[in-house]
Amino acid sequence: MQKASWLRTCLFLPVVLFLYACTAGVKAPVDSRGGMPAAGEQAAYSQATSGRSTAEQGRNYHVVVKGDTLYSIAWRYGHDYRDIARWNQISGNYVIYPGQFIRLKPLSKKAQALQPGPIIAKNKSVGNATKKTRASSGKRAGARPKQSAQTGSTVSWRWPTRGKLVKLNTPTSRKGVDIAGRAGQQISAAASGDVVYSGSGLLGYGKLIIIKHNDRFLSAYAHNEKLYAKEGDRVEAGQKIATMGLGNKGRPILHFEIRKDGTPVNPLQHLPENRS
Repeated sequence: MQKASWLRTCLFLPVVLFLYACTAGVKAPVDSRGGMPAAGEQAAYSQATSGRSTAEQGRNYHVVVKGDTLYSIAWRYGHDYRDIARWNQISGNYVIYPGQFIRLKPLSKKAQALQPGPIIAKNKSVGNATKKTRASSGKRAGARPKQSAQTGSTVSWRWPTRGKLVKLNTPTSRKGVDIAGRAGQQISAAASGDVVYSGSGLLGYGKLIIIKHNDRFLSAYAHNEKLYAKEGDRVEAGQKIATMGLGNKGRPILHFEIRKDGTPVNPLQHLPENRS
């Protein structure tokens, strides 16, 4: 009898170990409030983007990584943040999570009819560790915003720093203006608003700050040496937000952009003629 029992144990143990090995690598789901593409779409996306640049990958989806905000994603791909929120069924708090697929174009009417509702998981986990999120207006993954005080369509602009305007032949430079100065020079908010991004996750911008002035206008301050304004901060016009760092050409410079409804506009058409 003991021999038969021992034999059954020997036969059953490998099965248990095999099942454990198959399930040990399964991770907790990621909260995808913007909706997750179907499995076929994800596979097609992964295959199509293999070995391609970020710009090429961004034709259909962006996969959220730590540090992304809805605003930084919109800035990266040249979209209005409100459009991206609408395409992904993201509500007014703009919460996104690492691993989430963000659509970068609207669905066709046929696809919209077949699209299931958002997939929401109870555990907001990244890898094996559950992250506690910070409430702020930056809308970094897991953050909660506050409403901007300016709701009109006009903004009172001022120069973000002093210096000579220079022309640089880079893709980033063509979207705004470059102001030469000295390393460590003060960079100020060009208008009052809420800081919606503060970090270095956008290629070609170095240490970057993005400020939301109202629903239509945002401004960006790139190639900083040190960032003083953090996501969620309310800043006033003229307030110190950073210090000047080195640009892509290795010289002290501030790259400054203004975007209206997600589209870059010429800052010189909005900044005052007097640079003081």
